[in-house]
Amino acid sequence: MADPVLTFTERGIYCPAGDFFIDPWRPVDKALITHGHADHARWGHKSYLATETAAPVMRYRLGDIALDTIRFGEVRQIGGASVSFHPAGHIPGSAQIRIEVGGEVWVVSGDYKTEPDKLSEPFEPIRCHAFISECTFGLPVFKWRPEAEVAAEINAWWASNAAEGITSVLGSYSLGKAQRVLSLVDPEIGPILTHGAVEATNAILREQGLPLPATTQVSADANPKNMTGPLVIAPPSALGTPWMRRFGPSSQAFASGWMALRGVRRRRAMDRGFVVSDHADWDGLLAAIKETGAEKLFVTHGYTDIFARWLKSEGYDAHVLKTEFGSEDADEVTEEEPA
Repeated sequence: MADPVLTFTERGIYCPAGDFFIDPWRPVDKALITHGHADHARWGHKSYLATETAAPVMRYRLGDIALDTIRFGEVRQIGGASVSFHPAGHIPGSAQIRIEVGGEVWVVSGDYKTEPDKLSEPFEPIRCHAFISECTFGLPVFKWRPEAEVAAEINAWWASNAAEGITSVLGSYSLGKAQRVLSLVDPEIGPILTHGAVEATNAILREQGLPLPATTQVSADANPKNMTGPLVIAPPSALGTPWMRRFGPSSQAFASGWMALRGVRRRRAMDRGFVVSDHADWDGLLAAIKETGAEKLFVTHGYTDIFARWLKSEGYDAHVLKTEFGSEDADEVTEEEPA
């Protein structure tokens, strides 16, 4: 009996025919990486393969690694496996990885979002026999509102604070979420300042041609107290730290899919919570799964048990896949900055 296209090991998702791993969480010889977030792209592998757009951020985060790149849609033969990368719509450069062995096709989605935004390559449904899907927001309560409505809310909050002479501080993860927020805000309202971790990522993505509004890194020379109504974009881990003292009176908000849950909003103790996610909501997950036509499903990182049970009730051959991938807040990468 032939080996399955993919197997699941203590080091990660493994392809026997190609002798490679996908987003492994232990050091391996050959790693195919869906995107640059810290729970998917880890240090310590002998070689890496990722999309051309994901590569610059990965090099910045992981240092001098042996990284090869591949274009979206390009087919590459690795051992006995035919491999291609396809847009996942999660963050710029994020990919689903299609693996074909002996006419059988499996797809590893990584993280994905089915609704388009202004920065990421739009999600591309891939027909396959088996689909490995995240389900970070795999409950019916998670249904995202149109991006334009959320943008209007954020801009109204910022404009109101600016009119009162208050600094607006918006917590957003440094890779993906911060740039997504920047694509939503109106720079005519006031100056936009960034934490160093956010600005470093902005610089890399700007070099790749992504359209981002002008931003200035928070520093002694760029003191929010000397500005009228600035917006500050910072990783959530910077909120509530001495770094915040420089802003004077401020209103703090957080951008995340988890802001759809009132309990999470209360625990975060923010003035506002904006529901902005780079993952698929309930409807997006179901639509993506249906479009694959997959006979077998594996669900990971999220509400796996609940989501798998629901899929089984709908007639799918669904299984929970235990991984070491995280949730939306797994990518808390920041730089130390003086208070």
